[in-house]
Amino acid sequence: MKTNFVESEFAPLKRVVLAQSQFYIPDENQNLDTNFLSETNLNLFSNKAGDIAELYPEMQEKWELEKVRMEQLLTSYGVEVIRPRMLSEYEKTVGKESGTGYANFFSRDPFFTVGNFIVEGNLRFAHRRLEILPIRDILLTESNHSEAFYLAAPQPDISDGPESEVGPFLEGGDVLVYGKTIFVGYSGLASNLTGIHWLEALLAHWDYKVVPIRLHPDILHLDCALSMVRDGLMIYCEEAFLDGLPEELNAWDKINITLKEASLLMANGLPINESVYITDQSFTKLITDLEAYGVKVESLDYEISRIFGGSFRCTTQALLRSEK
Repeated sequence: MKTNFVESEFAPLKRVVLAQSQFYIPDENQNLDTNFLSETNLNLFSNKAGDIAELYPEMQEKWELEKVRMEQLLTSYGVEVIRPRMLSEYEKTVGKESGTGYANFFSRDPFFTVGNFIVEGNLRFAHRRLEILPIRDILLTESNHSEAFYLAAPQPDISDGPESEVGPFLEGGDVLVYGKTIFVGYSGLASNLTGIHWLEALLAHWDYKVVPIRLHPDILHLDCALSMVRDGLMIYCEEAFLDGLPEELNAWDKINITLKEASLLMANGLPINESVYITDQSFTKLITDLEAYGVKVESLDYEISRIFGGSFRCTTQALLRSEK
């Protein structure tokens, strides 16, 4: 097995973790901030609590099929696909009895890969904080070589209660890799500055530069507002960047999308390499725009994943992305 390494967002994808499809909607008293969801998606969650497989069995079946087709597509390009284990009955029982619910549906956020670093982050939503557990066996195997650095961010401070905002919070959807420059978003919904500064202090020892990006409060993660299609080309929601683009990205060609389009996960596609990009089949204008830049577009129906607030990038986390 080749050493884990992520060089950039668009370097050839060779090994990836593709999420499962398990979600228990938390009880209403969890006061989830759902500003990032569209109105259609919000209707799914209103006055509901329980496992999606029981509440909406047809939706569950379609959701699982999305992952099957995604795995088939990735495999057809020579990408090694690894799936997390399913949640145990004990893990599900704990989630039900605590009222926080459970999740095993977006492998992007519980951890991220930067160069040879595998980092377990901390998720702000309580129902997602144990989402790393079904993935951990993969990471232990992946990091079992002399070049790997496998570590975890400090656990969140809950001295003010379980909903404390102190953190540190650091989520993979906010972390975009561009060589030795790492962009990390924060909107108040996921990662925070405490988490970003922890990562900055860590990676500085290896000459990485961490660039914080302040996001619109309705944007969950940076990868909902920015997608690096290839070196010099991005999909970009200008409204989402409260302080403008980082200088490193100013000269790039931009395919612009609106804040509403960002909420539909239009920027949450996945490059397989600099020539091939995966997006949702419903984004016909985006597909045309990408093709105008000479990008080959692979499109799938990912409607159910998007209903839950994530798309192609959210349901995957790269372990190996490299030209080597």
